[in-house]
This record gives sequence, C-alpha cells and structure tokens, in this order.
Amino acid sequence: MRHVAMTEVLLKVVLFSCIGSAVYAGPGVDEKYLSPWEVVADSEGKTLYIAEAGARQVRVMDVQARSDSRRSVGFKKVIPVPAQPSGLAVAPDDSTLYVTGASPDGHVFVVNLKTGRITGRFRTGHTPGAPVVSPEGKRLYVCNQFNNDVSVIEAASGRVLARIAVPREPVAAAITADGRTLFVANHLPAGATDGDYAAAEVSVIETASNNVVNSIKLPNGSASLHGIAIAPDGQYAYVTHILARHQLPTTQLERGWMNTNALTIIDVPNKKFVNTVLLDDVDLGAANPWGVTCSADGKYILVTTAGTHELSIIDRAGLHHKIARAARGEKVSDAASSADEVPNDLSFLVGLRRRVKLGGNGPRGLTVIGTKAFIAEYFTDSLGVVDIDPDARPGAESIRLGPAVPVTAVRKGEMYFHDAALCFQKWQSCASCHPGSARTHALNWDLMNDGLGNPKNTKSLLLAHRTPPAMSLGVRADAETAVRAGIKFIQFAIRPEEDAVAIDEYLKSLRPIPSPFLVRGKLTKRAEAGRKLFSSAGCASCHTGELYTDMKTYNVGTGKGLDEDQSFDTPTLIELWRTAPYLHDGRAETIVDVLKKHNPNDAHGRTSDLADGEIAAIAEFVLSL
Repeated sequence: MRHVAMTEVLLKVVLFSCIGSAVYAGPGVDEKYLSPWEVVADSEGKTLYIAEAGARQVRVMDVQARSDSRRSVGFKKVIPVPAQPSGLAVAPDDSTLYVTGASPDGHVFVVNLKTGRITGRFRTGHTPGAPVVSPEGKRLYVCNQFNNDVSVIEAASGRVLARIAVPREPVAAAITADGRTLFVANHLPAGATDGDYAAAEVSVIETASNNVVNSIKLPNGSASLHGIAIAPDGQYAYVTHILARHQLPTTQLERGWMNTNALTIIDVPNKKFVNTVLLDDVDLGAANPWGVTCSADGKYILVTTAGTHELSIIDRAGLHHKIARAARGEKVSDAASSADEVPNDLSFLVGLRRRVKLGGNGPRGLTVIGTKAFIAEYFTDSLGVVDIDPDARPGAESIRLGPAVPVTAVRKGEMYFHDAALCFQKWQSCASCHPGSARTHALNWDLMNDGLGNPKNTKSLLLAHRTPPAMSLGVRADAETAVRAGIKFIQFAIRPEEDAVAIDEYLKSLRPIPSPFLVRGKLTKRAEAGRKLFSSAGCASCHTGELYTDMKTYNVGTGKGLDEDQSFDTPTLIELWRTAPYLHDGRAETIVDVLKKHNPNDAHGRTSDLADGEIAAIAEFVLSL
C-alpha cells in the first residue's frame, strides 16, 4: 500500500428514501458538517448557489444584500435535496437550477428557482457530478464518475439521449459558447501504468454526434484532474491537476521531486494540448489544485489549491505571451528556453501570479462575479471572498455558513489527510497520492521501504487498518505503522503523535460504496456464475472471508527484477472495481489480464483451463464486490 498515511474520504453507507432507492452520504462527507463543495452564480451575478454536501442542501445567497450589509444577512434560504449535492448548473434563463446528487443510483434534481422547490428528477449514473447546460438550455450533460461515461439529457423531459464512454472517472466538464464541443476532464489515468507513460486525459466530445472526437494526452504523471474551464473568448481551456514525478525514487521533496501541481492549457478551436505550467514556487508547493475559472473580462485565471488553502490569480495575457515565447525557443527563465521545458519550470509564473491565502480550509469550487471570487471552503463550513482587483486591499474574507460544530477526531484526521501544511514545503498532502476518498491515483512509485528500483502501484487505503500487513510486500506490520512512516518518509516531516492518531481514525471510518457492476444492488447472472468459478478455481482459498483476504503473503509468480520470487500481500477484493490497474506494479489493465496474461503456472488461481467466458464471469464477480 502506498504510504498508508494518505487518503481522501470514503463513503458511509446510509439509507435514505429517494425514489425507492438507497443513496449514500457521498465521498467522505460527514453529515455533522455542511462541507460546501461547489458554488455557482446566476447569469446576472445577483445570486449565488452553494452546494453543501454534508447537509444535503443548496444555500442561496443574495450577493447585493451581502455587499450592502457586509454581514451574513445575504443568505436567503436553503433548498434541501435528497442526496449529497455534487454539482450545480444554472439554466441560461436563470429559471432552473440543476443539482446532481452523488449516489450509486444517481439523479439530477431540477429546482424551480422562483419557488425554490424540486420539480423534477432525472436518472443518471453512478455518482453523477459536474452538470453542464448547453448554451440554448435544451440539453444537460452530466459526468457519471464511476460508470466512466457522460449522460446527455433532454432538459425539458429528462429523457436520456446518449451515454458517452470516456476513459476513467469523468469529474469536470466545460462546453464551448456555440455548444458544439464539450471538454471532459478524466480524474485518473486509464490502462496499465508500468510503462514509460501514464497520465489522465481530457476527452473532447462533439455534441452533434455525441461522439468522442479526440483524447488530449496530458504530460506523463498527470493525475487527480479536478477542474476545467473555458476562457470567455473561447480560445483556451484550463485544467487543474497534479503532475507526479512518479518515475523518480522518493528520496526527497525539494524542487517538486515527487509531486508538482499544475495547470494545463488546451487550444479549444484546434482541440489540442498547448502546454502545462506549474502552480508551485521553487521552494513552496501549491498542493492539490482544484477549482478553476476565468474572470468575465478574461484578464485572470483563478485556481484554488485545496492543500495549501490558497487562491492563485494568474495574469492570463502574460501567461500566454510567455508560453508563446517559449514555443519559439526563446529563453523565458533560467529553467525554460523551449516549450518542452515549461512543465519543469517552478519559476514560470513568477511575476504573473498572486497567491492569496484564504481564511478558510480546504477550498474546492469557485465562481467570480465582477472582481469578487467566491470560494467553497470545505472543512471550515465557510464561503471565501477575495477581491481579485490588483489595486484592492490584499487579504480574504471567510463567511461562516452555519453554526460552529465541534471537530471530531475523524474530521480532524480528514483535514490532516488533505492538508499540505503537514508536508515539507507544502508540496503534497496524503490525498495527493490517495485522492477520491483514500483510493488510488493509479501511478507507480519507487518507495524506499522495500529497496530501490522496484516501483509499486499506489494502493487504496480503504480497509487498510483491518487488513494487515501494509504495503505490497507486507513491509509494514500494520496500517498504523505505515501512517507514521508515510508522514516521516513521504511527507518528510516530524509531526505530533496526535496527528497520526487522527489520520488513523479517519481511515478507519471509511466504508466501501456499491459497485457499478451491480444491478439494483445484486449480482448479475454472469457474476453469480463467476462466484462459483471463483471458488472452484481456488481463488477463495486466499481471498477469503468477508474482506476477501487471509492477510497472508504468497509468491504467485508475478515478481520480476528485484522483486523476483518475492511473496506479496493478499489484498482485499472489496472495491476492486475502483483500484485499477492491477498487480503490484500496475502491469495488468484489467482483471481478465490478471487471470489470463499474468498468471504463470496457475499460481494465482487455476485459470489456464477456463474458457474466455468463464474468466470474464470471475472478473465480473470480483468487480462487483
């Protein structure tokens, strides 16, 4: 398991009566807290809508009243929704608010903004988010994160017109002003990750045909994509993500040796990659970039950094001028004299960017009205307000959205897990390598705990405290040991024991979510057949019990290089559907590959005499867990 000190949140399963189905609290959301996640404005900039994930509600704020009073009287009302609000979109005519509800049986809730009432609900997919309305208001596009596709919905009726497949975990989208092209940010890399290149990508969808017409490859190591925005002039799109230096040994952190934090620029008309710039400084990271938008006049690009609790305000014209110069081979800094060198230049934004420290903790989504940026501050249940006018007084205001709630040990651990302040020079947080509720970002890392030159794939931290030992080779006796080793050897920090205890509590609180391979919560017929084959092929002898692991190590013949003849820890199969790629080094893209291509001498289950359909059935069963 990759430095078990790390994770984002997982989901506590709860029952909630919603159209006759069960929904869950959402990705790591504790219902004791408001946990603001997203914020959008109406077309006139008069009203804000704030998605409060923990409270399952949307808060409505009168911007003018807030500006006049400088007090929280600007809050008008709250709109309850039946599931965690994971995304918001306002119809072009300001009549309707679309709210995605994050659950396995996903929905979009249609809110009449005159009455504040839900007037309809549309079916989507598993954990929907990032709704986008077409410019004329006739279509709604929704990212179904765990179905790996995008729903195209007729806004008037809720009829699903198409489901468009994309590579992996779509989490953000933006549409061009003419409505012809939708850009979709995929959260994680897809495919095997043991080769020379592994990165997430941006899918380009032609809306007339509902087809993916291009996949824009990002630089090697790009993962944890969170936000995407198109500039007002329609020329460029901007994508936030981590740029991991995953092919380097994890021997230090200085100068972004492990993780850097990035903004990628895309040429919208030509649908192609332009370049990637780093949001970090030479000796100060800008961990976990999240939301991104542009000011209405196009002067600034705004980026929230969730790990350092900041807002970056970037001179857009200056950025593009400098990128163009580098593309012509001009020396633009001590580190960059070509386009290829820009993604490695930690000084590229010097003179082009202001870093504003926010008053709240854990910024997520943001929007801009005039010169004011409004930011959802997740961990402090607050709304950040920053005047981006360079002549305005510096600083940020943080408006509390509700009464203060005592911070539990679990919530404190969740905050520490996401906080780059625990790390040397703030390059990364635990969530940098374990995003999306303590899961995996799919990349390999060469950690120092088991030698040099034998990289391992990042493991999910779900159930880590219940399934010792830790790490692929079992080199840590348990997850508690791994948490403390992660702080010391991955964060390169010495922290009080209470920090590690809180992170332990947070990780132990995580629960699995239902698989997208289930149908109405049950196994398919093929998966039921796979369950029997799973046992007869001998898989159940090691993957046993309710967690599908005997917590022992075995040599299954998959070790190579320095790991040849090594014994590997038997991983739990719970939520296996979410943790691709597979095997200790990420060489297997699918479970079928594990059973067919990478099972020498049937050491990993007796599968050599099984037909393709039988192997597919076993795969469907384990992916349903």
